[in-house]
Amino acid sequence: MTDTVKTQEASTTRAITTGGRLDASAGRARKVLSRPWASFGSIVIAVLWTIPTLGLFISSFRPRDQIRSSGWWEFFANPQVTFENYAEVLQSGTTQLTMVESFINSIAITIPATVVPLMVAAMAAYAFAWIDFKGRNALFIFVFALQIVPIQMALVPLLSSFSRGINLFGLQVTQPLGASGGFAQVWFAHSMFALPLAIYLLHNFMSEIPGEIIEAARVDGASRGQIFFRIVLPLTMPAIASVAIFQFLWVWNDLLVALVFADGAAAPITKLLAEMVGTRGNDWFLLTAGAFVSIIVPLIVFFSLQRYFVRGLLAGSTKG
Repeated sequence: MTDTVKTQEASTTRAITTGGRLDASAGRARKVLSRPWASFGSIVIAVLWTIPTLGLFISSFRPRDQIRSSGWWEFFANPQVTFENYAEVLQSGTTQLTMVESFINSIAITIPATVVPLMVAAMAAYAFAWIDFKGRNALFIFVFALQIVPIQMALVPLLSSFSRGINLFGLQVTQPLGASGGFAQVWFAHSMFALPLAIYLLHNFMSEIPGEIIEAARVDGASRGQIFFRIVLPLTMPAIASVAIFQFLWVWNDLLVALVFADGAAAPITKLLAEMVGTRGNDWFLLTAGAFVSIIVPLIVFFSLQRYFVRGLLAGSTKG
């Protein structure tokens, strides 16, 4: 009984000390970031970051001759507005698909390529954080090290595998590349490229969950699955939302993987925009309007999940 009381007192003292140090660090960080020079620097960075987007937006409404002959800032001296660029972009297409179809293809590619790696990464991160098994640290370091492998190095092996089709446990998951023109090979490619970083980020968040919560659930008879789905997953939702936004934007704006694996009727909007410019870049002015057509969905996703995104970025900085 005495040993138990001493252990509880020591744990309480350690928690209070740790919490005090974290609160002090958070207070110093808030004090530094709230200084006038920090606010001024943030405003300058925001303005510099916004200027190119503003120029692109203004250029999208300018006639093609003015876009080719003068800079976007000339709009304020001679304002002329036209919707011809947007009309041409929306009416453009190839022999196999239109702009609307490529837009739908991007949605069909991005949603599974975001959900699947997040599901796998969440379970893997939980295993690395709270399940003690042999070789856990070495395997985690190996997964973390996969982030330094350039995507370009993996394209040729993946292309060789996809050309024969992927067979898992006797089930033909993907047909040979080019045979069906589906999305499966694009989902696999994006999921594999996203897993190392997603596992690393979610592991860091899950490892910050107080161990007392996990131990209390085990004492109550909860299984590993129940702990994961009922306790860890809800607590990790802000971090999952942050990773989901990053992954969604990455897949939606991707062109490299689309050029290699998404061919024909499965091409996303980024590939269609690249083909719209022409082989010699003659119609490059259409990219001004095409860029804003393509960012409609990412903007909706970002602003819808913004509060989770901010919570996910700040989560883990303090405890208690």
